[in-house]
Amino acid sequence: MITRSKLVEQLRDYQIRSQHKCPALTVFSPKPSLSSWIDVAVAIFLALLFSVLLLSSYVTLYLRHYWISLVIICLAIFLPVSLRISRQNLAKKKERRLMLPLSM
Repeated sequence: MITRSKLVEQLRDYQIRSQHKCPALTVFSPKPSLSSWIDVAVAIFLALLFSVLLLSSYVTLYLRHYWISLVIICLAIFLPVSLRISRQNLAKKKERRLMLPLSM
């Protein structure tokens, strides 16, 4: 059942999403939305870290250090996956917080 508080929360989420200046950075953000400059700075840092990991894996492949390259590629894959999991966990916590017990 749709309640007023749920509609207000959906409207607020839509307004926050529509204010994004850089939606590509949300992939590297640990939070579902970029609401402050600190979130943007963290997302930029993690995007740069991902780029450095990919570049270093190419260099190690060029130098024929295959095992090191494999480890670096695994770290580069693990970074966005872990960020996605943390965003999903935050969304679940937010959804749980919105659900009030019937006694209230």
